[in-house]
Amino acid sequence: MTGPGADAVDAAMGRALELAAAAQVWGDTPIGAVVLGPGGQVLAEAANERERLGDPTAHAEVLALRAAARVHGDGWRLTGATLVVTLEPCTMCAGASVLARVAHVVYGADDPKAGAAGSLWDVVRDRRLNHRPQVTGGVRAEESAALLRAFFRRQRGL
Repeated sequence: MTGPGADAVDAAMGRALELAAAAQVWGDTPIGAVVLGPGGQVLAEAANERERLGDPTAHAEVLALRAAARVHGDGWRLTGATLVVTLEPCTMCAGASVLARVAHVVYGADDPKAGAAGSLWDVVRDRRLNHRPQVTGGVRAEESAALLRAFFRRQRGL
């Protein structure tokens, strides 16, 4: 893996899990994201805020990528950056990571219903696109999945 080392990625996933848990407070699906710079420094972090903001695009990944672009120094390009997220990105978020030129997407739990980094679609590695981030899935997957299962059980009143 190029860019941030395994320790930085694990710490970022730990933080993303904390952010995901916090998103439940305002009724959002528990998903958190952290963007690391090429040297492993945290550029930005976010949790889902669709419910809080009433914005269908306020996914953790999109919010974190937007914030990282403001501090990274190369305009909108996040060259060398790593997106760490608790759940496999959806098509919108996978597309945003490609368009932002992130080097690496790291995610926790697979999303067989909407995942676009290999589960349902594979947007990030589509050879027709001009940029293809490296992808690593399954990082602290059980912790991410457990948060989601508990959230949806509560939503269903179980």
